[in-house]
Amino acid sequence: MVQRLLKIQDSELVKRITIWRQIKDGLFIAIGVVMASIGLKGFLLPNGFFDGGAMGMSLLLEMLTPVNLSVLILLVNLPFILLGARQVSVPFAIKSTLAIFGLALLVHYIEVPAITADKLLIAVFGGFFLGSGIGFAIRGGAVIDGTEVLAISVSRKSSLTVGDFITIFNVCLFIVAAIFVGIETAMYSMLTYFSASKTVDFIINGVEEYLGVMIMSPHNETIKQMISYDLGRGVTVLKSDGGYGDKANELPDRKVLFCVITRLEVTKILMEINKILMEINKIDPKAFVIQYPIKDTKGGMIKKRPLH
Repeated sequence: MVQRLLKIQDSELVKRITIWRQIKDGLFIAIGVVMASIGLKGFLLPNGFFDGGAMGMSLLLEMLTPVNLSVLILLVNLPFILLGARQVSVPFAIKSTLAIFGLALLVHYIEVPAITADKLLIAVFGGFFLGSGIGFAIRGGAVIDGTEVLAISVSRKSSLTVGDFITIFNVCLFIVAAIFVGIETAMYSMLTYFSASKTVDFIINGVEEYLGVMIMSPHNETIKQMISYDLGRGVTVLKSDGGYGDKANELPDRKVLFCVITRLEVTKILMEINKILMEINKIDPKAFVIQYPIKDTKGGMIKKRPLH
């Protein structure tokens, strides 16, 4: 009886979590669609600017053909949605379809007055609103620009990374734009793309980007205690063997400290390490510290990203 009650409670908890997750995803997607439509109707469309990726292709085709932008958004992203159903999942494709269809409806029916005539402001803030829309849609588990889905597929079948493919795709797009639309418009559109891409990174990753830090020091235990107790971070101790020059074989069984922190905490750790080393021995060499970015983390003693 007790086990049955526990199973019922667990299933209800899972159900509540699932419903809440779906509501949150839907809210993010709705915000993304509205933000992207403001960027398109209030900034880019009235001034003939465009972005990179599938959205940029739609905007460029809208300038060169008589086809309505709403129709182009659906047609250009349709292959990416089908590819996403195969490469990612069917729920992802369904969410993306609803998001793109909602964006097409808003672009077709809503009217947003042109907010400014300054080309620089148009490029920067048009990219900001469009990038916010793409970022929030991704946070909701969908896309309104399917270029990354294609990039993932290409990266699995070639030596190109996702970033390499997106860069090549957009370079080709802006070259075509420079030929058919004009160099000045293409240059301003590149600025729009940079603004949008940085906004997407900020929405997805947040201001506190994660960094992996590896610390090699003869005083690793003291540093470990500082990171654990002063910063409240988990530390992993790795056993290693190494050396330098004539002392290559004189440092067996070394320990390397590894922890994941936010970029805002790196300076504090380095200051504490130098302070500890100076207090222990004034002539002790500085610890060897390696930093590298981490795209995402799960579990452990890590702060949740904003909006998670």
